[in-house]
Amino acid sequence: MTNMQHDPSAFLPRPQSRVVVVGGCGGIGRALVAALAAHTRVAILDLPASIARHPPPAGVKIIACDAADGNSVTAAFGELQASWDGLDAFVNLCGFKLATLKLGDTPPDIWDEGIAGNLRSAYLLSRAALPLLTRSGGGTMVHVTSGLGSYGGVGYGPYAVAKGGINTLVRILTREYAPHIRVNAVAPGYVLTAFARGGTGRSDETAPPHIDAEKYSQQIPLGRAASPEDIVGPILFLLGPASAYVNGQILHVNGGGYLP
Repeated sequence: MTNMQHDPSAFLPRPQSRVVVVGGCGGIGRALVAALAAHTRVAILDLPASIARHPPPAGVKIIACDAADGNSVTAAFGELQASWDGLDAFVNLCGFKLATLKLGDTPPDIWDEGIAGNLRSAYLLSRAALPLLTRSGGGTMVHVTSGLGSYGGVGYGPYAVAKGGINTLVRILTREYAPHIRVNAVAPGYVLTAFARGGTGRSDETAPPHIDAEKYSQQIPLGRAASPEDIVGPILFLLGPASAYVNGQILHVNGGGYLP
């Protein structure tokens, strides 16, 4: 038997695995795709605007998709199924934050858009990915949520509630689809990406961020905000065989800023 402790490949998806990355053109997504593309088959699902701003590398399958739209998700996975007869791994990076408002000041349309774009999309994507994961004999699913889904945050109402919902979605999927499909989540703190400007494909990525990275870093034991690469490693671990007995977990990656 291979000793995983001394085998770096145990911390990566198996070679030639078929991996879908939703939001693969975003900040974390681009870093994850770069790490995966060298030894797996990768398909990206993302908004047309995100694909246009950050075209994926050669050899990566690209499918335009609005993850909050059921018809768009169905069409995207239909196109994927036409190329691949199964799926080994699925990563959902879809998510964005709208205006920073207290709940009493949040209009219903802002609430609905935030819930749809974060939580509804996670449900639709999971539902569409499950048959392909099952067809391959089993696989892994990783949702990227947020520490805000556990501890909340002033002005982050729809986003935090949606991410908390995804944490529960992960636990339900774990119980319903084990042992053939493992489902986990990575919950970052603040990551230096376009998220702080409204999200890739949804905002002006050159605008000033709504989060003060320097002030935030002073609250973190490791003394800095996360880079996209800081989040990639934990995702790869959850996709690979070294995490074969990790299931239904919310892995917090925040430099020690939140200790559940």
